[in-house]
Amino acid sequence: MADWKDKLPEAARAYLEGHRLDEVECIISDLPGIARGKAMPATKFAKTKHSYLPNSIFYQTITGGYADAAENEEKGYTEPDMILKPDFSTAAAAPWTGDWTLQIIHDLTNREGKPIEVSPRNVLKRVVELYHKKGWTPVVAPELEFYLVARNTDPTKPIEPPMGRTGRRAAGRQAYSMSAVDEYGPVIDDIYDFAEAQGLEIDGITQEGGAGQVEINLQHGDPVKLADEVFYFKRLIREAALRHDCFATFMAKPIEGEPGSAMHIHHSVLDEEGGNIFSGPQGGETDAFFHFIAGMQNHMPSVIPLLAPYVNSYRRYVKDQSAPINLEWARDNRTAGIRIPLGGPKSRRVENRLAGMDCNPYLGIAASLACGYLGLIEGKRPDASVKGDASEREEAIPRDLHSALEIFATATDMHEVLGPRFCRVYQMVKEAEIDEFLQVISPWEREHLLLNV
Repeated sequence: MADWKDKLPEAARAYLEGHRLDEVECIISDLPGIARGKAMPATKFAKTKHSYLPNSIFYQTITGGYADAAENEEKGYTEPDMILKPDFSTAAAAPWTGDWTLQIIHDLTNREGKPIEVSPRNVLKRVVELYHKKGWTPVVAPELEFYLVARNTDPTKPIEPPMGRTGRRAAGRQAYSMSAVDEYGPVIDDIYDFAEAQGLEIDGITQEGGAGQVEINLQHGDPVKLADEVFYFKRLIREAALRHDCFATFMAKPIEGEPGSAMHIHHSVLDEEGGNIFSGPQGGETDAFFHFIAGMQNHMPSVIPLLAPYVNSYRRYVKDQSAPINLEWARDNRTAGIRIPLGGPKSRRVENRLAGMDCNPYLGIAASLACGYLGLIEGKRPDASVKGDASEREEAIPRDLHSALEIFATATDMHEVLGPRFCRVYQMVKEAEIDEFLQVISPWEREHLLLNV
C-alpha cells in the first residue's frame, strides 16, 4: 500500500498538507452504530494490506453483554476473525485528536472474501444492490436531531439542558430561534470546523423544539455515502460538545417532557437515465410513487426494531409529543408518519418520519429503503392520503421493543431483503438487551411501588 495516500479524498489530503500523518484508525460500525476497530501508526498501516477483528463484535449488546453466538454452529462458537479492508473513499480527518490522525471505514469479509452479512454497512449495500439490479438508483437525505445537555456523570440523575452563554440553561419551545442556537454557538462553530476538515457538507443547522435540541440537515445522495456521513457526524458532534463542557446525546428521548430526537429520512429513486421515477413525463405522480408509499405503509411495522432499537426509543412514540405514531401519508403534513414534502417533479420524494436518531444509520436507512423496495416490487396502492391532523388516526406501530421484535421475527419477505443471517443475529441481540433491561429496577418503580403495593 505504498501509494495509498494517492487514493485519499481531497479533504483528507488538504488536512494533511504540510503535516506528517501520525495514526490511522481502522473502523467499522457495530450493530448500535458505535465505531469499533483499531488504531495503528501510519507507517504500520502503509505496510498492512488488511487487518482483523473477531465477529463477536456483532453479538455484543449495548451494555457490553453478549447474545448466544453459538446458534446454528455445529462445533460451538469459536469467535472467528473477520477481514478488514480499507475503503479509501471514506478516509477523513479526526481533527479533535492531539496528533494528525485519519479515520478510514473498512469493508468486512470472511476468509473466502464474502461480505460479512451481519455488518450494518453490508446490510445497506445489499439493499442498494437490489435496487441496482432493477435499474434503479436510490437517493436519500437524512435529518439529524440531537440534544446538547449538561454533563451527566451520575446515571441516576435526570438529564438537564446545557448552560448557555447568558448563564441560563437552554430553554425549550424555541424552534427555529436564532438566539437559541447562539446560546451554544461555540459548539456549533466546532461542528462546522470538524465537518469541513472531514469534507462533510452541512445543508443547514436549526434549533428544534426541545431545550438544547439541534437539527442538522445533510445534502441528498448515495445511501451508503450518507450513512457513512451520519456515522462520522455522530462522533464529531460528541467530540465538539466535550470541548465545551457538555454532552451531545442521540438518545430518542433523553429529557422527560421534551420532544424526542428523530432521524427523518427523505427518499427518491432514479431510473437509468437519471430521472425521478416518482414523476412522470408531464410532472405528475407515477404508479411507482404510490407503490413506494404503500411499501412504507405495509412493511414499516416489521422494521420498527431497526428504526427504534432500544427500550428508550418507544418513549418518543407518544401522541402529541412531536413524533408520529401512525402510518398515514400526507402532503406537507408533519403529523403523518409518511410525509410528502413540498417540491417540484424532479425533487419529488417520500419522507419517513418514524426513525429515531438512536438508530444505526446504516440499518435505519436500509430498513426504510427495504420497505420502499418491497412496495415497488409488490405494486400495491396505499391508503388514501390524510387531510388534516393525522395524529388523530389509529396508532399503527408497536409501542414497545418486545412487541416490535415479535413482528420482525415473522417478516420473512423483509428478511430476504435485509439478509436472513443478519435478521437472526439482530433478533438475538435485541432479545438479550431486553433481558438486561428487565433486571434493572427504575426510580419510578421504587417511588410508586415500594410502599404502595
